[in-house]
Amino acid sequence: MLGPPYLTRDDEKEVIKVIRSGQLSLGPMTEKFENNFADWIGSTHAVATSSGTSALHLCVRALGIEENDEVITSPFSFVSSANCILYEKAKPVFVDIDPVSLNIDADKIEQAITSKTKAILIVHIFGLPADLDKIYAIAKKNNLSIIEDAAEALGATYKGKKIGIQGNLTAFAFYANKQMTTGEGGMITTNSVKQYQLLKSLVNQGRKINSEWLHHQYLGYNYRLDELSAALGVSQLNKLDLFLKNRQRVARWYNQLLKNNPEVALLENDNDKIRSWFVYVIKLKNPSKRDKLMTGLRKCKIPSRAYLPPIHLQPFYKEMFSFKKGDFPVCEKIASQTLALPFYTGMIKNQVELVCNTFNQVLKSVK
Repeated sequence: MLGPPYLTRDDEKEVIKVIRSGQLSLGPMTEKFENNFADWIGSTHAVATSSGTSALHLCVRALGIEENDEVITSPFSFVSSANCILYEKAKPVFVDIDPVSLNIDADKIEQAITSKTKAILIVHIFGLPADLDKIYAIAKKNNLSIIEDAAEALGATYKGKKIGIQGNLTAFAFYANKQMTTGEGGMITTNSVKQYQLLKSLVNQGRKINSEWLHHQYLGYNYRLDELSAALGVSQLNKLDLFLKNRQRVARWYNQLLKNNPEVALLENDNDKIRSWFVYVIKLKNPSKRDKLMTGLRKCKIPSRAYLPPIHLQPFYKEMFSFKKGDFPVCEKIASQTLALPFYTGMIKNQVELVCNTFNQVLKSVK
């Protein structure tokens, strides 16, 4: 596996407790997970969801984005960050990315704003925060809402503050390869009581908090997180600071071993934006070698993945919006170069050395 989860006996014990309790949904563990997560982030409220995708969808829904509205976002992301806009029959408007941070290019956002634009959906790609000061200023100037997709950025900081504390709706994800996991699952943070109450209703079939069992005030969804997953989340969250430190260490080992390879460019950071390591991605200076390199690594039993393909060139998006190659050239160039290598919390130095030595040998042999 490219990024297996890190699970311990503590996690197992917490899940078993829920199994033995017999209350597998709508129980105390979900509320505990939400409260603990909000405390860890520093937000006022948190709402657990069944996935990161459902968290993003609820953010779009809660902001009242609807048919024919436009939401500006990045084409360099996992597809759900754009799909969640389509779920409400709104239109994702892509803006090309910055070639260094790989996040949406804040200097290109204003030219994409129209009378139909209602929000900016920021993606903190590969755990590195986007240029929030510029984007927030643009949103305020144009009276736009902001959603932050922090599915890959749990624990990342912008100017010393954790992503998710800023106050607008921020979505996190806990898929098995993330910094911590609930198997599937997600979370939304907000500082607004009104948004919190609406989200708590929407996630649970549109029932208001503390309302009668079959009383539905809104069109809601079954986006609840089950108690087993919440218990795993509580246990994993207790170890998250250690997980993040371990992942930083693994990333440092990779950087040390690959920094002198002339065919590789490492992802960069800066003092204002501290990356949370979700995946370990490098850029190949010669993208034509990538497929052969991946094949060679596979023969040596080293997994790797082209990460990420542009959303606008996915078949569905090409068919629906007539996107084509060349529409977002920076994104397309970066997407042709990036490669994810094995990376996970429990990785040890000998494993990183094996991956890097094999990587360097295979790359030298590729013509």
